[in-house]
Amino acid sequence: MLTVGVDVGGTSVRAGVVDGDGAVLDTARAATPSGEEALEEAIGATVAEVASRHRVTAVGLAVAGFVASDRRTVRFAPHLAWRQAPVADRIARRVGMPVVLEHDANAAALAEHRFGAARGARVAALVAIGTGIGGALLVDGEVFRGAHGVAPELGHLRLVPGGRPCPCGKSGCWERYCSGTALSTTAVELLARHPGASTLLTREALGDSRAVTGRRVAAAARDGDPLALRAVADLARWLGEGLALVADVYDPEVVVIGGGVSESAPLFLDDARDHYATVVTGAGHRPLARIRPAQLGDDAGIVGVATLARDVADRTARNGRTR
Repeated sequence: MLTVGVDVGGTSVRAGVVDGDGAVLDTARAATPSGEEALEEAIGATVAEVASRHRVTAVGLAVAGFVASDRRTVRFAPHLAWRQAPVADRIARRVGMPVVLEHDANAAALAEHRFGAARGARVAALVAIGTGIGGALLVDGEVFRGAHGVAPELGHLRLVPGGRPCPCGKSGCWERYCSGTALSTTAVELLARHPGASTLLTREALGDSRAVTGRRVAAAARDGDPLALRAVADLARWLGEGLALVADVYDPEVVVIGGGVSESAPLFLDDARDHYATVVTGAGHRPLARIRPAQLGDDAGIVGVATLARDVADRTARNGRTR
């Protein structure tokens, strides 16, 4: 049985045909429109494109936002147009197939648990580091959603009271210090204090500090730029601090580090592990979570939500046969 997973992000909509082994066989992509109707048209078009080349039976949508516990409604998505929208039913009418929703971090965690770095773990957390931080928790392979379907919102744990302002309305959130955005912010702050410390980044910042992106800072760090390396070291420290907090609350067996920033994990992950092992409560007297980079990369959300759609379609088919 082939199913379609759709990663609905703030900049692009990407649909992929996924088989039972978690392999992505085909993809289609579109830019993310700003309005609800246009967004749903774009999703329908990408699904139709891949469905024209493969026989598919169900669709899953991985959404960067709050998904209701019944996985039918998007309550709120900060970078998308939906507000309390019955998205699953509306997309199902467009594509003529069953549709299920899932938070994008939950979808990625499900994929890593079934096919990747968290395979077999009884309690597993995923920390997706990109523009911000997304989080997911699996217990015995099942997603922990909280009472209202929005847990765990790890990126907005407050690590620094009175710290950097966050678009969520608080200040000092973890993602303000540990994300692609945070890497850029830290580098710009360091450049302001030490303008001669980086030949690579100073030249770019002269025209517009927005050119100093997290991706550019990581590239400069790989080239040995001292200021970029300081910014990456700062990210590693805050990653370790946040992981210690996650471990204190959830005591996971494994934590998977995913998201776009994880592509640069060789720059910071060892230092983050070391810091985590030092500051976690009971350091030296408790088992430590294994901290692993994600194995499925950008496809994790697509694979996870397509697998979820397959499981739902399987159950529906079995129930139909037993009636």
